[in-house]
Amino acid sequence: MSDFAARRVMMVDNQIRPSDVTKYPVIAAMLDIPRESFVPDHLIEAAYMGEDLVVAPRRVLLEPRTFAKLLDAVNIQSDELVLDVGSALGYSAAVIGKMAQAVVALEEDEALAAGAATRLASVDNVAAVTGALSAGCAAQAPYDVIVIEGGVEEIPAALPAQLKEGGRIAALFMESAVGVVRVGVKTGDGIAWRDAFNATAPVLADFSRRPEFAL
Repeated sequence: MSDFAARRVMMVDNQIRPSDVTKYPVIAAMLDIPRESFVPDHLIEAAYMGEDLVVAPRRVLLEPRTFAKLLDAVNIQSDELVLDVGSALGYSAAVIGKMAQAVVALEEDEALAAGAATRLASVDNVAAVTGALSAGCAAQAPYDVIVIEGGVEEIPAALPAQLKEGGRIAALFMESAVGVVRVGVKTGDGIAWRDAFNATAPVLADFSRRPEFAL
């Protein structure tokens, strides 16, 4: 077993299993995908640490615990189409691709998007797309599941509009220093949310709460 393979097993055994992640597809995917292949070169040695890894300004690769618990909560099925919003260098999309029928990996940072396209080129069921995170990817909609890889205060309307009726969306809503991951189900014109667990991550650009002006 290589050193990174051993670290991957340790990540799952020490960070993920003890955090009430019980769904086998999540555990299997995170054991299979080499996280070190999807981080900037200077972070390779830190790939399996239990913390967010900064990959660009205001952008992180979510810590393994948060990402695994988010996937456990949203419960992706093998026949579902998933939009991965903010896929960075493609790790999250590669993991989700092990669980879903197909994944659209959306990234707006051009350097990250180019890196994701290279890293995901051999993954048959993941398509890397460059575009504004807040706009989603209407060309491939509607989606069964949308996953947002970063903190949000508000979700741009374009994203829920691209969900199927009964589709699910998972996001980390930041409320001051601490946030809560919520899973929403699309019902008619609205989203019915439930809280899943607490976590933290930087708020994505264009996902901040718009200031309210008082006269």
